[in-house]
Amino acid sequence: MENKCFCDTGLLFKDCCGLYLENNQKAPTALALMRSRFSAYATHNADYLMETTYISERKYYSKAEILKWATSNKWQKLEIISFTENTVEFKAYFFDSNHQPQVHYEFSTFRFENNAW
Repeated sequence: MENKCFCDTGLLFKDCCGLYLENNQKAPTALALMRSRFSAYATHNADYLMETTYISERKYYSKAEILKWATSNKWQKLEIISFTENTVEFKAYFFDSNHQPQVHYEFSTFRFENNAW
């Protein structure tokens, strides 16, 4: 049985975020990139998360820290509140390492760098 995508589009993973996480395609929009980053947390894909962080911001993060954050939480769902061409407002729902429900709210701005979001 094939799995639905973690980003809550209702599509199969292989036809949604799997295109970017497993098939090395570039996300065509900021919204698709945001969805794929949520799926990357859910699948513990720290390489993808580093690759899709602003080049100028990567020095503030380590792959080990990203992987620890991804694996210490159980990712439940992604709620898109609003989006434009280069912004996404969202809530990410998860259970923390103490099994407590949490909501991460963010208003993210994305850049198109080196022919990729």
